[in-house]
Amino acid sequence: MRPIPVESLRATLSNQPLEEAIYASTRRLMEKRAASIPEHLREDFQKWREQAHRIKRHTLENLDYYLELLEDRLRARGGKLVYARDGAEVARFITEVAKERGVRLVVKSKSMTTEEIHLNEWLEREGIETVETDLGEYIIQLAGERPSHIVAPALHKTRYQIADLFHEKLRVEREEEPEKQTLIARRVLREKFLSAGLGVTGANFVVAESGSIAIIENEGNARLCSSLPPIHIAVAGIEKLVPRARDLAVFFKLLGRSGTGQPLTVYTSLLTGPRREGEIDGPEEFYLVLLDSGRTKVLAEPRRRESLYCIRCGACLNHCPVYRKIGGHNYPWVYSGPIGAIITPQFHGMEKDWWLPFASSLCGACGEVCPVKIDIPRILLDLRAEAVREKIRSGEARLERLAFRLWAWVMTHPKVYEAAGLFNLALRDDESGWKDTVPGVFHAGPLKEWLRFRKLPAPPAKTFRDLWAARRQKEALEE
Repeated sequence: MRPIPVESLRATLSNQPLEEAIYASTRRLMEKRAASIPEHLREDFQKWREQAHRIKRHTLENLDYYLELLEDRLRARGGKLVYARDGAEVARFITEVAKERGVRLVVKSKSMTTEEIHLNEWLEREGIETVETDLGEYIIQLAGERPSHIVAPALHKTRYQIADLFHEKLRVEREEEPEKQTLIARRVLREKFLSAGLGVTGANFVVAESGSIAIIENEGNARLCSSLPPIHIAVAGIEKLVPRARDLAVFFKLLGRSGTGQPLTVYTSLLTGPRREGEIDGPEEFYLVLLDSGRTKVLAEPRRRESLYCIRCGACLNHCPVYRKIGGHNYPWVYSGPIGAIITPQFHGMEKDWWLPFASSLCGACGEVCPVKIDIPRILLDLRAEAVREKIRSGEARLERLAFRLWAWVMTHPKVYEAAGLFNLALRDDESGWKDTVPGVFHAGPLKEWLRFRKLPAPPAKTFRDLWAARRQKEALEE
């Protein structure tokens, strides 16, 4: 069972530059999203959300049919479909292909799915150089960190930190201007593109009727990864399927606006199999690897199945007060924010990440902005209930259950409640709010865990009953 990262959380909360970087970046993304949905588009935007929700629901409810269709159509176009139960199977497959073809350098475009399985580390252990080509991912790779945001992996880095990083790792002049930093990365990465023997990408969507994958990006690096190397391997979760190419239109309009505030991203690529005769670019071999890794477990839960509707736009992170305060690295897995809080414990099991559903204020902002209308707050509550049930089954919550039963009994017996209020007043000291010995008793008792993150509020000088009686008496005199 993974513990709550208390010390890491405290360090983040006391790191003002980090907090400012996260707030500034998420604020910009929120403002761009709002600007991309002007008044005259809001009604249409809600209709797009409903449509996308229906498409995702239909696809997942008929996933077996669409997987068979995808396999037939992809094979007919010269591609190969590979099913992987977990990340280890994906990594072994890519390693085997690379070694059989004598590949020593792999270029990768941004892919949260390959982040899930730690593909870079796996390939590096096998002696295969692996280079991230998305600018944010490249920065994170040089820093030896993991992404802190689904869309903007280096969101927590300032341009001054990036200047220091490039100067140290790439042995270049220190440049603080983002444009010049981009040119530095471009020079380095162009050489990698031209030398790579294998390109690995993710896939934003997989089209069953044609066997195509759709890749959406802003830098063009995914297009280079998928067209320059002789081998292209796309890795995607099984939930990325959509039935038809025409279904993509609504997702393109939603993803760009929700993720980066763009009506449409700069590069939208539809790729179908390897290069065909007469084509001047594209890979000689194409593989699509579909990953399960806990997804079918979620698929089997009708109440939580919509967790798999996620299109990885990151909007819920940008609007989440908890994520904006603690950043992405305090979440235990690659998915952070509200979507991470619901899919991580479902993929890995509640016994490992039981606390994640509680890392939410339940303000509902995530559900309001989700482009595919995932009811994240409801799923968070559902997972909280399961966490409590697990604790009860294991016997860990025995004392907690007893405390709630006692509280319920007190609250349903007015005379007992009144006596408890008088007892509470007896513990009060007019100067400090508490008698000297009281806080220490609570810190050693059943409230110890609760008080790790909160101050014990002092009892008021008068009970609510006293205040109510005084108010009624005053009203009677005024009459």
